[in-house]
Formats: sequence, C-alpha cells, structure tokens
Amino acid sequence: MKKSLFLLLASCLLAACELLPFSSPFSGPQVVAHRGYWKTEGSAQNSISSLLNAGRIGAYGSEFDVNLTADDQLVINHDFTYLGMVIRETTLEVLRNDTLRLQNGERIPTLDEYLEASLQYPELKLVLELKSEGDPIYEETAIHKIIEAIQRYGVQRRVEFISFSLSACEAFARQMPKNRVEYLGSDILPAELKERGISGIDYHYSAFDLHPELVTQAHELGMIVNAWTVDKEEDIKRMLALGVDHITTNEPELAQQLIADFKATADPRR
Repeated sequence: MKKSLFLLLASCLLAACELLPFSSPFSGPQVVAHRGYWKTEGSAQNSISSLLNAGRIGAYGSEFDVNLTADDQLVINHDFTYLGMVIRETTLEVLRNDTLRLQNGERIPTLDEYLEASLQYPELKLVLELKSEGDPIYEETAIHKIIEAIQRYGVQRRVEFISFSLSACEAFARQMPKNRVEYLGSDILPAELKERGISGIDYHYSAFDLHPELVTQAHELGMIVNAWTVDKEEDIKRMLALGVDHITTNEPELAQQLIADFKATADPRR
C-alpha cells in the first residue's frame, strides 16, 4: 500500500514538473559566452573548442549562430558568408573541404557536431541564434531541422532561442513553448513581445542605457532580460546595476568575476 502511494505521488510530481518552465524565471545575473569562449589560445569563434571552453569555466551558456546550407544542412557560423562563400548557396561538402578551416584549424562545425560535443557539459545552456533574412521558406526549413536535431540529442531542456527575426522567434515559441525565446532587436517593447509568446528581450546594452525602464517593464511581465555584447568592465557593471538577468560577452571570465563581486556587495552576509 505504501509503495503504491509513493509511486502515485512520484508520478504526479513528474507530471507537474513537465508543466513547469525549464528553469526559474530569474536566475541571473549569469554569463553567456558570445560565440563560445573563443578568446583563448587554440580556439576560434563558433568552434567546438569555444563551446567546450564555455563549459570548462562554468558559464551559464554558450551562444552560437546557425545557418542553413544550399543542401539544407545546419552549420555554426556567425555571418551569412564563410571564407567568401554565401552559406545558403554552398553545399556542406564544399564548406567542409579540407582546405577551408577556422582560425584554430577546425572545420566549420555542423549543428550535430556542436550538440554532440555539448553533452560533455550537461549544465551548459545552448543559446541558439538562427541567422535569418526573413525568408519564410528558409526559416521553416531551418527551424524544423533545428528542432529535430535538438530532440535527437535530447538537449531540449538546455536550449534557448534568440533571433533578430521576429517571425522566427514566434515560430520557436509556438513549436517549443517550454523553451526561452528572446528577441534580439530593440525596436519592439516587452509588452508586445509578451503578447506574441516571446519570453525575453535580448537587446544591445546601449538600448538599456537609453531606456533603463525596459528592464523593469520586462521583469514586471515575467520576462528574461539579456544584454549583448558587453565586454568592458564599466559597461558590465552598469548592466548589473540595472538588474539584467544575463550578460552576453566576449570576456566571460571578467564578467564572472564582476558578477561575483556584485553579488558579494549585494549580500551583507558574505
């Protein structure tokens, strides 16, 4: 009888957990390594090594950029071009040619390679930016394949989506309703984004300098606030004082130290 009751309670708890968001609304301030932690010896932006470096230092997340190739394969690269080639017009085989390498000697990573490598650091969030120019067919194909890959590697609970494309953000929010989705542009107020199902704002830090009330507005709506790309000490400190939740930076170790100092100052018990 006791065993049956325990099993019933356990199953109810698991069912309830499935209805909850994947993480608490405000877990910040936290550090997101911009394009991974690449400013180290032997690494490069959006490389596997930059991902692993972000995990190694205990960053909250590693941000990375996803593009779709001519043969509908997903690769990690910030720009729409790679070594002079337009990614959407180039096949994966050509992009992965032995003569084409990142600065650290790696080939351009596929999303599958990136997700597989991320399994080494299961606590690291994967902050996935879809690169899009607003082509609906491109976005539909890319989003479908991205979600398939995420499910294939079982990392659904670790992925957060960001994009400058409002339509892409809305699509991610519809199809992955338990995941955080943050809009990167600073041209839409938090209330409108909330109405569209988007759970966070991820604006350039200058937008918060001009309109610090955006942080309060977003928080009052239960939304996450991320500031990008914040590299200078004085800028990081200013964003912390404003109360942003996440800081995306090319200097993750500096940001971690400043956040530790900020928390120690804010907590008189320490």
